[in-house]
Amino acid sequence: MSSTPRVRRSLSDIQYDYDHGKKDELEALILAWKGIKDLPASHPNSFFSIGGLHGEPFRGKGKTDAKWWGGYCQHGTVLFPSWHRAYLWRLEEALRSIPGCSNVTLPFWDECSEHSRENGLPSALTQESFVINGQKIDNPLRSFVFPQAITDELPVTPDNPIIYSKPEGYETVRYPLSGLVGTDADRAATALHNDQFKDPKKNTTYLNENVSTWLSGKIKIGGKWRGEVFSRFENCLDAPDYTLFSNTTSAGAKNKADPTGAHHVSLEEPHNFMHLAVGGFDYPNAGDSSAIPGANGDMGENETAGLDPVFFFHHCFIDYVFWTWQRRQGATDEFSIDPTDPGAGYKDAQPPAGDAGRDPDAILGLDTSLDPFVKADGKAFTTRDCINIEKQLGYVYGKGSLDAYAQPAKQLLFKAEAVQSAGKTLRVSRINRAKIRGSFLISAYAEVDGKREYLGTQPVLSRWHVEGCMNCQTHLEATATFKLPLNADNSAIEDSSIEVQVQTRDKVLKRPKTADLLSTGNAVADTPFQLETY
Repeated sequence: MSSTPRVRRSLSDIQYDYDHGKKDELEALILAWKGIKDLPASHPNSFFSIGGLHGEPFRGKGKTDAKWWGGYCQHGTVLFPSWHRAYLWRLEEALRSIPGCSNVTLPFWDECSEHSRENGLPSALTQESFVINGQKIDNPLRSFVFPQAITDELPVTPDNPIIYSKPEGYETVRYPLSGLVGTDADRAATALHNDQFKDPKKNTTYLNENVSTWLSGKIKIGGKWRGEVFSRFENCLDAPDYTLFSNTTSAGAKNKADPTGAHHVSLEEPHNFMHLAVGGFDYPNAGDSSAIPGANGDMGENETAGLDPVFFFHHCFIDYVFWTWQRRQGATDEFSIDPTDPGAGYKDAQPPAGDAGRDPDAILGLDTSLDPFVKADGKAFTTRDCINIEKQLGYVYGKGSLDAYAQPAKQLLFKAEAVQSAGKTLRVSRINRAKIRGSFLISAYAEVDGKREYLGTQPVLSRWHVEGCMNCQTHLEATATFKLPLNADNSAIEDSSIEVQVQTRDKVLKRPKTADLLSTGNAVADTPFQLETY
């Protein structure tokens, strides 16, 4: 490893340099990506091989049994940040293996930057082609054409008749397009849907507008209007320990156990927002169903998210936020994992992952292998091996939008702005994930100061095959927690004005405004999902 760490810069900064005549860095990145995409599918450094480690094509027990996860990715567990850190490192090493590209690093899409909030994705991720050395080439960052088919062998159920197969030659899609092509019915519906969106430039405009709306959409927090996704990234940086910071299972369990206490936000929560913004959900501010129903982009579910190049630029930003949290909390060299936390196991999170499938009762910790990644000495990567990115992995991050939050001395400044009177807490539960195809949104609304207001959304990044999975035998339920604002006179909003919507790929499920919200300790009502205030 070089004594001088390589620098992962913001893709927008690299794009700016390119647009102003300094083309070398972006052109090298494009050639590196083209190189790994051109490798044979079976090559260990090919994009098909590496992109497919996240989910599809499934392997091991998860190939035919939904009780197991056929991909390697970790979601809803304490390994979420570290597994994806190792994943990015593996992809970056592949990029650097392409002749002439040994100095390439993986940039991050700075999702909290002003540029992203106003414009959406950097154009390097969406433009159709580049001219390099006098030759016009298709942009390798825009999509990926499968060099071979992926075949979904999981059993079909009446509640989830999805077959998530994709043929050789399939090209990944983003909002507003659909990529469901596993059955005759899906292919017909997808063809009908995509026929409405034949202009690539207009589709890029739709995508950027949707991403920009997600990033700039606002909710009221502590009496002030704050950017919803930005505030989630901001709030996760104040997680007091790695376990709560790392995943939605741990943060959700803590919020459930102490609903009137501090509301904890994990890194995984705002991460989920951006998957769904690119993968096919509209911002739910108006409380209506999708403006473009039927959008099913590959980033929207875990099965094929890793096969869209934008995944890695998104996750590079997530790793930047992870490192920012480490710097803010003084955890650049060590942190701990609570072995008793529900996020330190599979029962309340995702199914066991990997080739053979992990022990469903395994306790996940600093020394758990981050399959399938191995170090230079051939030993398995663990979280302990990738805590300090500079000393252990040989890279650092360039200038980013959250740099000010990395300084521990500034914690009180940022916290002081958020100290405001708070209202009650709303908890939404009894949402059966097995009955919902794919990812979904849980959104809340209420009357504040005499006007119906949007209170926020909890994104659930899910899979198409959920029913029967190992964790779902005991944890089919999805939940969400919202801190309710106060009226301008500091009075509590009326429970009877609260409305919750669950926006799925197929429809919007509503729990109408009602006067009989459950308070703590009341009997469970027979409703599609349950609302409680504390």
